[in-house]
Amino acid sequence: MSLGWWKLVGAALAGILFFHGFSASEKAPNYSFMHNATSAPSLSYYDYIIVGGGTAGCPLAATLSQNASVLLLERGGSPYGNPNISNMASFGAALSDVSPSSPSQRFISEDGVINARARVLGGGSCLNAGFYTRAGTEYVRQAGWDGRLVNESYQWVEKLVAFEPPMGQWQSAVRDGLIEAGVLPFNGFTYDHIFGTKVGGTIFDQQGNRHTAADLLEYATPSGLTVLLHASVHKILFAIKGNRRPKAHGVIFRDASGAKHKAYLKKGSKNEIIVSAGALGSPQLLMLSGVGPTAHLKAHNITVVLDQPLVGQGMSDNPMNAVFVPSPLPVEVSLIQVVGITHFGSYIEAASGENFAGGAASSRDYRMFSPKIGQLSTVPPKPRSPEAIAKAVEYSSNQDKPAFRGGFILEKIMGPISTGHLELRTRNLNDNPSVTFNYFKDPQDLQRCVQGIQTIQKIVESKPFSKFRFDYMSWPILLNMTASAPLNLLPKHYNPSMPLEVYCKDTVMTIWHYHGGCQVGRVVDLDYKVLGVDALRVIDGSTFNYSPGTNPQATVMMLGRYMGVKILSERLAN
Repeated sequence: MSLGWWKLVGAALAGILFFHGFSASEKAPNYSFMHNATSAPSLSYYDYIIVGGGTAGCPLAATLSQNASVLLLERGGSPYGNPNISNMASFGAALSDVSPSSPSQRFISEDGVINARARVLGGGSCLNAGFYTRAGTEYVRQAGWDGRLVNESYQWVEKLVAFEPPMGQWQSAVRDGLIEAGVLPFNGFTYDHIFGTKVGGTIFDQQGNRHTAADLLEYATPSGLTVLLHASVHKILFAIKGNRRPKAHGVIFRDASGAKHKAYLKKGSKNEIIVSAGALGSPQLLMLSGVGPTAHLKAHNITVVLDQPLVGQGMSDNPMNAVFVPSPLPVEVSLIQVVGITHFGSYIEAASGENFAGGAASSRDYRMFSPKIGQLSTVPPKPRSPEAIAKAVEYSSNQDKPAFRGGFILEKIMGPISTGHLELRTRNLNDNPSVTFNYFKDPQDLQRCVQGIQTIQKIVESKPFSKFRFDYMSWPILLNMTASAPLNLLPKHYNPSMPLEVYCKDTVMTIWHYHGGCQVGRVVDLDYKVLGVDALRVIDGSTFNYSPGTNPQATVMMLGRYMGVKILSERLAN
């Protein structure tokens, strides 16, 4: 292999563009209820206070506003009018923005994988790759959800934010390769999670505009909802009288100027505070408010409201691994459209493209596998520095335009089984907590990755895919190229004589599907009420024991609507 091929892979990992784009950015809806938190009164009262205007918080707030007064507090700003969020062509730009005002907040897990969390109204649906697919029926059953209401809630979401993607030649070749590889049957276009190969949905419309959970606020009753932006909730307030259970009754939040505000629940037995701050933010806020492991809270001089040792436990991130396949032919720029749902627990997806940078030198920063975004940039503890990341960025920026022809075939494992934990670093809400995911700690997770990579080999070597690969580039060469790409800052172990287990560990990346920390049965009950306290729920991905479907955003949005309907029905029953 010549040095040129190594440069090609490195450039492609840095530079593959996930989406083709359009110039129009999505126009902001006229939300009369959305305000900057600096305009909020220092004291206010509501029936429901929702912390976090993300993928779950927005549909939840929209639903509850129909029969109650709701305050939705979002620490970030509005997604509207920001082309880095709205436009397909700019995918990754928001993720690579590390400024304090960015809609994305970077964090690095203790495993050494660079990751991101949302800081914007609409949450992760403003940052992700857009794939929309439901959870499986078995997942719904195990969660104890009402199947009919689940379906109604998915449909409620889909009316505003889900679309069928256009299919190009490369994605079609991946689809047909999956079928030849035995990932059967072919189920056509569907949102449903069923074994076999399918074309899934997307939250990008035909004009290339992203539709997010913030769009679901169009369902809100304006008179029942107040949305405050740049409102960082620092603490949940509890009323503690005698030996009775602590009862959540208010929150303290700060606006962009640092001014402190208090919001309290109105009197009424049905009124509640609901935390929807995400898999990092929700367990972090519970701990900062005194609900968590006693020893850990005391170590940070936090007054203990409730000893709850399981807050922050069960953290998981579904590992993703990829193989880059250079193409002798030009390929369309495509988002994730096709998925193979295997019986052994691996999901196969794909992305393709070439460099559409034109004259914009900075746009190479925004590609799917750029070290600025963090994918395929696994950083060991010592080199976790801006300098190390900058060196990889500089390398990728110097690559030639022809290097970007080709695509990635990805596999993400279900579950996962491996879990880790989350702890506070400081008492500052704006500081990321420390999180460990323990990728591939469980051998079954690793075996699923191996089988996924083996399935990718079958696709690459299939007849339908043959025109999109070079004859002389054998499978071992493709693996070695990807594993040796210079964007992964970990020491390299893999070579073609080694087992695929080493490849999986060496090339692990995130697909941002992390979850856990406030899990059902451990921190919350089946109604998402926090165990041991009153008037407090957590409704978001932190409650998941496993990631739903192949990609979770559809189910997180569904859950916001689903629980909003259930909570309102309970409210109106008495």
